[in-house]
This record gives sequence, C-alpha cells and structure tokens, in this order.
Amino acid sequence: MKKLAFCFSLLLTAFVGNVFANDSAVNNSLSKMGLKAESITPSQLAGVSTVLTDQGIIHISNDGKYLFKSQVYDISGKLPKNVTNQVLVKKLDMLKNQMIVYKAPKEKHVVTVFTDITCGYCHKLHEEMKEYNDLGITIRYLAFPRHSLQHQSAKDMQSIWCSATPNKALDAAFKGDNISPIKSCKNDIAKQYQLGLQFGVQGTPAIVLQDGSVLGGFMPPKALKEDLEQQGE
Repeated sequence: MKKLAFCFSLLLTAFVGNVFANDSAVNNSLSKMGLKAESITPSQLAGVSTVLTDQGIIHISNDGKYLFKSQVYDISGKLPKNVTNQVLVKKLDMLKNQMIVYKAPKEKHVVTVFTDITCGYCHKLHEEMKEYNDLGITIRYLAFPRHSLQHQSAKDMQSIWCSATPNKALDAAFKGDNISPIKSCKNDIAKQYQLGLQFGVQGTPAIVLQDGSVLGGFMPPKALKEDLEQQGE
C-alpha cells in the first residue's frame, strides 16, 4: 500500500511539473512579445491554452510555439456558442454593481453596452431605450471613453458613474446637460475601460451578449431583438 502511494505521489509530481512546464513555455513566449498573462487556462482545443492578457484573449499551444487570436465557438449544439470569452463574462459579472441598468419591465434578454457620452450612435441607442425595454431587452451600461482615460469625457463619465442617481445623471448627459464633477468613488471606469479593451472593443456602442459575443455598432431595437432570438440569448 505504501509502495502504491509512493508511486502515485511520483506520478502526481510529474504531472504537476508538466503543467508548470507548459505554463512556463507559454509565459516565455508571451514575454518575448511584451505581453503578460492575467490568467492561463486550458482551452476547449486539445494542447492549447487560453490566455487572458491586458490586450485581450489569445490562444497559445502548450509548448509555446504557436499563437492565434480568434474566437472559438462550440458548434456541437443547435447554435454556435462563443466559448472564448467565457473568462471575460466572469469578469463582466464582477462589475454588475458598477453598471447603470435600464431594466425591461418584462425582461426576456439582457445585454451589456460599452458606451461613451460623446458618441453619436450611443446617443441614438439611449434615445430608443423605451423601445428596447418594451421589447423585453434590459440594457446594462459600462463606460468606455473612446478618446482615452485622459480625455474630459472620461472625467465626465466618472462623475456620472459616481452620482447618487447615475441613471438620471446619464439621461441628463445624453441630453447635453452640464455634468456636476465628482472626483472618485468605488465605481472605477478605468476598470470598465480595461475590460472593454479585453473584449476587443474599438468603438462605441459595443453590445456584449450573455455568451460574451460582441456586436459592434448601433442596432435598432427590433433588429437587436431578432438577433438575440436567433442566437438563443
């Protein structure tokens, strides 16, 4: 029995060593490219790791030799399901308390929108909020200052997200009203912006579905509803 336990211990040690060896190879490859891993997890593809970096998700072979940046979909079911961004969906859920939410009275769908108060199509989306909500679509907002975190719009959005009544403050901002400055609070739009970059957001509005798929650009309420229903969201 002791001999069996000893052999099992050796096998476990060898396995753990291989895991760290793989992570080491991946980290070495990332280091060469000036990237740092926030997390390394096994992907759905054999011999490939999913790596979350500050610049988004990439996939690297466990020996560190091959890299590709693309979305991976599970097509075993009736509809393709995005499995690449699942790690980001978890991070998205961690920011739930920072979201400015416009909840549908009879909720059927939930989407998260990275928005910018200086963006014309973001204004258009917000103007049609009632129709989105009437169609059963709940809109959850996160800030994505497309002109950078140093731009005045970022400071304005930080004030909105720190307001005691953020929904009213955002409504007013989209109407062009002045924004009362608030320096800081527990809601940090820098984290929201960073998550947007990891999702691959390049412009606003960017609509994130519950599986992590991203729809870039404005979508009219009825078109978004049809898209959500087709994707089984």
